[in-house]
Amino acid sequence: MGNLGFHLCILISLACFNFPINCFDIQNKVTTTLFVFGDSMFDPGNNNYIINPSAYKANFEPYGKSYFKHPTGRFSDGRLVPDFIAEFANLPMIPSFYQALHNHSINHGVNFASAGAGCLDETYSEKVISLNTQLGNFKIIRKKLKAQLGKKGSKALLSNAVYLFSIGNNDYLRLYDIPDIPSNMSCLAYATEHEYMNMVMDSFVTVMMEIYKLGGRKFGIQDLLPLGCLPRFRGLAFLKEGPHSDCLDELNSIVKKHNLALSRKFKQLKKKLRGFEYSFFSIFDALNELFEDPSTYGFKEAKAACCGFDPYRGFGSCGMAEAYELCKNVKEHVIFDSYHPTKKAFHHFARVWWQGNSNVVESQSLKSLLA
Repeated sequence: MGNLGFHLCILISLACFNFPINCFDIQNKVTTTLFVFGDSMFDPGNNNYIINPSAYKANFEPYGKSYFKHPTGRFSDGRLVPDFIAEFANLPMIPSFYQALHNHSINHGVNFASAGAGCLDETYSEKVISLNTQLGNFKIIRKKLKAQLGKKGSKALLSNAVYLFSIGNNDYLRLYDIPDIPSNMSCLAYATEHEYMNMVMDSFVTVMMEIYKLGGRKFGIQDLLPLGCLPRFRGLAFLKEGPHSDCLDELNSIVKKHNLALSRKFKQLKKKLRGFEYSFFSIFDALNELFEDPSTYGFKEAKAACCGFDPYRGFGSCGMAEAYELCKNVKEHVIFDSYHPTKKAFHHFARVWWQGNSNVVESQSLKSLLA
């Protein structure tokens, strides 16, 4: 992350982090806990606290209107996957890191995710809270847990907790989200496609391994979206190739390679690391199912977003542009804005991950991981 975001996180952390003793239920030896990391798929509003005016935020209408009735910073019309997972696990809504800084109870977990973040520090730097900074914020929480619960109590909580990740989408989005960008990875003077993918993967695994060293044992991983089929890139394909185009295939191609490598990596880690457990959710496949057969899942429109402007409502800033279109019935749509699913779609994803649908979930269900 850039210097601005880094210093912001550190200054707030040092100046404001002051939990009362009753933030924790000291009597409970182990509680079900969720620690959430990642990007806009999981961000509950952490970016609201970034000072940089160009930071990626969703703290304006019509975001949030379907559930919260006001914008919270979530990039959708309502709740996201971690919100629904918490509900399924009979947990309260998991607070953002910055809510936790203002004395919200954290004994059931904290959400560190930041819209726009990637595995690499340079991805949208200074506009987001990088994955490495999210890790640093987790260490602050860990230190407080140890101070409040003691070494034994905090160790039990951390080893029983589930660590959810949605990260990597933006590392590839930033390479393609310019209309005149080359259709290959040669725009990266310092890396081939394979080298770049390995950089992204290694950065993610390094953070996850650090959490393992700090006591984490249970991990929930969501892979990358079919980015080339999101409204933004359907629109770019339309402008580039004409009305007979559909998805941006070159973007989906590298995403598929990343997801396959990620799946293989976690299978290797399962064999290598003592006590390591995981649930791997392919949102790539789950979202493609909705794209291919929306009516089966209760949707009518799978290609065009609810909010934005044509083509596919994939352009403009939903709610910020002087002129944007908003659909009449958001429940009919799979996608809310240029990049993000609707609350209804997020609920579907959370449910199949929780239940462990064999078509899209590997290793075990999230329900069994949280048991």
